[in-house]
Parts: sequence; structure tokens; C-alpha cells
Amino acid sequence: MITVSIVSHGHIQMLPSLLRKLLIFPEVEKIILTLNIPESIDFFDDRIQLIYNKTPIGFGANHNQAFSYCDSEFFCILNPDISFDENPFAQLIKPASLDGVGLVAPIVKNLDGDTEDSVRKFPTPFSIFRRRLFSYCDGYSYAQGGANFYPEWVGGMCMLFNAAVYKKIGGLDEAYYLYVEDVDICTRLWGAGYKLLVCPSAVVFHDARRASRKSFRHLYWHISGLARYFFRYLGRFPKVEQ
Repeated sequence: MITVSIVSHGHIQMLPSLLRKLLIFPEVEKIILTLNIPESIDFFDDRIQLIYNKTPIGFGANHNQAFSYCDSEFFCILNPDISFDENPFAQLIKPASLDGVGLVAPIVKNLDGDTEDSVRKFPTPFSIFRRRLFSYCDGYSYAQGGANFYPEWVGGMCMLFNAAVYKKIGGLDEAYYLYVEDVDICTRLWGAGYKLLVCPSAVVFHDARRASRKSFRHLYWHISGLARYFFRYLGRFPKVEQ
């Protein structure tokens, strides 16, 4: 039913507990684990397929590569720093099967239990300026366990795609290296006539490292990704239907 794609870039310590949890969930039929840098793992299962990259590649390229091995109805992009208290797929599968829905996502909390701002409206230079200088919130108000709703975009730490839709729109754009791929694919989904749905009854936990705030290279990838996105979409955002 679901093929899960996980990419490790030095996250090997996080993987055993994540993999054990995923393998318990009945909806997960295959896990594609990509080691983007040289690492060794001694956790094996018949449902886990390992990919060893000779040289590191970007977020989009890694998950598109994993998708080439997907023969499931659904394809889940999952960060290695995600954890669970309960099975989120039990709640996500039903809305993911609705006609016209291309992507479903849970709400994301940090390890302290606070809800992250992973569900937002399309960014603009002005909204980013206000966000950075004035703590402007460009997200949505919702409560855990509340009604499903249709936001403009969601963060890429846990995204459950209809696999046929993912293939039809060409997957993630590999021109981005590490950031903004999630915003881009959500924008293209809406532009192609598909809906993006958030299910507040499904929850995952995110051990965020915020690398772009500490590394110049990550900051460069983030800024260049936003520049590419704005050049492509600013003033031409698709209509979001509720």
C-alpha cells in the first residue's frame, strides 16, 4: 500500500528505532533507505531496500531515485529525524484515497510537543521579510484532532503522495538541492489541478536540526532555492480550492 523513502546523510543513529516502528505499521509494504554518504547499518528486513550512493545527491534526486523502485499505490517521503507515538498512516490513508487528492500530510510537532509551523501559505519576499524581522506567522490555525483542511503547502518531513500523481507531475524538482522542493511540489500539485490535504488527527514528531541557521552552505542552498522559486512562481501562484 505504501512505499516509504528515507534518506540518511549522517543520520544512521536515528534509523533503527524509526525502521522498527515503520515495520510495525501494516500500511507500510516497502522501505527504500538511501545512504547518501558512506555509512554502515546492521538493521535488515525483507521489506527494506538499501541504496548506496557513490557520491551525495540532493533531496529531490534521492527521493526520485527511490520512487523508481515504488510499485505501491502511495509513496511517502519521510525524514530520518521523524518519530511516532502512534501510527499516522492509519489516519492518512483514507483521505489520500479521495478523488483529486495528490498529497496528504500530518501535523508535525517538535520533541517538546509544540506544533511546528510546517503548514503555510505560499511564501513571498515580503512574507519572509516579515517572518524573519517581526515573527510574522504565515501559517494556518488548527487543532490536533480537528477537521481536515486544504493548505497551500506543507513541509517535506512527512508527505504521503498518491504515487500515480507523483509520477504524473514529475516528482520533486531536482534543480533544488536541499530546500524549497516541498514548496515547489505543492505549488505544482495545485497548478495541475490536484489537492493537498492536512489531516490533524495524524501526528508525527520532528527532531529538527535547523542546519540552514548554522551552516553557510545550507543557508546558500536555502536562499538559492527561494530565488529559483520566486522567479518561477511569484505573481503566478495557482488557485487553492477548499
